[in-house]
Amino acid sequence: MRPRICCSFSALLLIVFLLSTSLVFAQDTLHNPIDTGCVQKDIADLLREALNKPPKVKEEGSGSLLLVPIIGSNPATGFMFGVGGQYAFKMPGSTSFSLISGSAQITTKAQYIFMLKNSIYSKNNRFFYTGDWRFLVFSQSTYGLGTNSPEGGVLDNQYSICGLETSEDSLTQPMKFDFARLHQSMGIKVAEGFYLGLGYQFDSYFKIVDEKLKLDEGGDSLITSHYAYNTYYGFDTRSYLTSAINAKVIIDTRDNMINARKGYFLSVGYRGAFKFIGNEKTSNALQVEWRSFHGVSKKNPAHLVAFWLMGDFTGAGTLPYMILPATAYDQRGRSSRGYTQGRFRGNNMVYGEVEYRFPISKCTGVLSGVVFANATTANNEFQSLGLFESIKPSGGFGLRVMVDKSSLTNLAIDIGFGDKSTGFYLAAAETF
Repeated sequence: MRPRICCSFSALLLIVFLLSTSLVFAQDTLHNPIDTGCVQKDIADLLREALNKPPKVKEEGSGSLLLVPIIGSNPATGFMFGVGGQYAFKMPGSTSFSLISGSAQITTKAQYIFMLKNSIYSKNNRFFYTGDWRFLVFSQSTYGLGTNSPEGGVLDNQYSICGLETSEDSLTQPMKFDFARLHQSMGIKVAEGFYLGLGYQFDSYFKIVDEKLKLDEGGDSLITSHYAYNTYYGFDTRSYLTSAINAKVIIDTRDNMINARKGYFLSVGYRGAFKFIGNEKTSNALQVEWRSFHGVSKKNPAHLVAFWLMGDFTGAGTLPYMILPATAYDQRGRSSRGYTQGRFRGNNMVYGEVEYRFPISKCTGVLSGVVFANATTANNEFQSLGLFESIKPSGGFGLRVMVDKSSLTNLAIDIGFGDKSTGFYLAAAETF
């Protein structure tokens, strides 16, 4: 089936304008701005130069705001449009950037997405706050459990924009639902770059409509993965929630959380959802995340290799279907470029990615590029499929346009290719 993709004219103009402006000033050789006397610039600097205007002096500690259009179309939601953005800033006395990001989207079929996320360092980095708040009236396909899903056949080629599907297939299992999330935690510094954190995580799916489900006693029935899983483990199929306490250890030595060029980030968290705080069943989960950044050039710090590894491990049958670990269900929704959100799902999931980042501009540092590869593995208890028995790789490339030099914020434009799957991504800041 051919995909239906709708691109906003304004979004295309934005991409063409930023790339063409940057390419005018970009050169084909690599130099270090520090060693050669070059100065890091952003797109605003180049525009002011082109208009013969003096450089704008930015006040110390002032924040930066970046807005990006969000566009797309798929059979379930219709045409989608909205705006996403981020605000980067520093608290007084702090040496680390903080970040607030969010998006608001609406579709022509009366569906809505509202997201607000925060990663904030307090004064002098004493406290570290992280949050993920969402409310969705939405629809999304599921594909079954494990990285060998779906059962019974092979999908046609899939296409997605920013992780949202733009095509449909006879083997997908579309669902409509409302979703509310409130995740918020606070870490306290016990040593330089070392935090102990405690938080609360609430997720609720309600008004669930399993569109392909057919329960016909006469024999013409169709049982979906969602219905089979939730019924087998005793969960409601129309609404459910988890209410969990989260304890976390964080080590963060990155020089910049928005666009790190050295250092690493480690998070090890325990998530306990107990009956006394509103859960049908007690569940325990272990969540591990690692990111590291390694320079490959002594002359240019923007020339590096970055690694990202995540593991999410839960007990079989202790969480409802839609709350299980899944593709692009990380806080920023940026994992598994090349696949649609929710493409792979399981009680246990491991994800890894490597990205090579390189400068393109000779002196300004405005234009750069990335090449990436990633892999996902998820289990399926019903088929006795374990982790690493089925692995789905993907890869791709992208361009970066520096839109704020003080925080090193890039506009990211990527295309990813998976197994019979292609995704296009337009976002503020790096993927990880």
